[in-house]
Amino acid sequence: MNYFKTGLLLAALTGLFGAVGFLIGGEAGMLIALGIAAAMNLFAYWNSDRMVLSMYGAREVDARTAPEFHGLVAELAQRAGIPMPRVYVIDNDQPNAFATGRNPQNAAVAATTGLLHSLSREEIAGVMAHEIAHIRNRDTLIMTVTATLAGAIGMLANFAMFFGGSSRNNPLGIVGSIAIMILAPIAAMLVQMAISRSREYAADRAGAEICGEPSWLASALQRISSQAQRVPNEQAEGNPATAHMFIINPLHGRGMDSLFSTHPSTENRVAALMQLAGGLRNGAGAGRRHAPAATAAGRGAVPQSGGRRNRGPWG
Repeated sequence: MNYFKTGLLLAALTGLFGAVGFLIGGEAGMLIALGIAAAMNLFAYWNSDRMVLSMYGAREVDARTAPEFHGLVAELAQRAGIPMPRVYVIDNDQPNAFATGRNPQNAAVAATTGLLHSLSREEIAGVMAHEIAHIRNRDTLIMTVTATLAGAIGMLANFAMFFGGSSRNNPLGIVGSIAIMILAPIAAMLVQMAISRSREYAADRAGAEICGEPSWLASALQRISSQAQRVPNEQAEGNPATAHMFIINPLHGRGMDSLFSTHPSTENRVAALMQLAGGLRNGAGAGRRHAPAATAAGRGAVPQSGGRRNRGPWG
């Protein structure tokens, strides 16, 4: 259902781009705006992972420096059927995590020290399974296409200031151009955010299936959301455009599950996960609930409940 919804939203965004482009600049103006936006986002698509990881001061860890965490990600990636992503740790007290990379062959996952120190092994497994699901679902590609179309619509709206009033394709004249200039970017932004929320729901469901127990992710989302409201993320506050990448919005002052939110509300996500958990318990999936990190347990002691931990095997 989430894939169907994403497809409909992308089709709506494409249709909006076509309509706005034709009204403002005809086919030529539409192609120019699309070309510029595509070039900008293509650069971001190939370089955004390095840029974002550097922006947050992420340090790469391996089986030697963070055996438990690295082993957990390795097993989850194997379960998901994707290549092993690079693994990073961010020195930040706010519990959070994100995935980046242009495809499963060039992907990375990153978790903050706040997440690794305050969540249980099972909750961390749920979070990282969610990020692995983003990689498997190629959500970076989907959001790049979305950003390309939304950016092109924004450019077309700017073109309206100069060309829209005299365009033969725009029967509304200068009034229509002003309306398009104001409303088109807002509409594109709303569709872009709706796609982002849809991909979060899809990653929640796929991540729960990968780790085998939806309640682990549900518990992690509640804990992260609660702590993120109290613990600021200065790096994210300084770079709000990256907020959509995190499993929970890292910015203060965020709203509920609204039209202007990049993330669904935690309450809605938890409710969906618990409904999924009930279905698994009543079906064949009930027997799958074993900790994905179990195979790495011998590499370092991992407490089973939350609380401050030393870096140790988690990096």
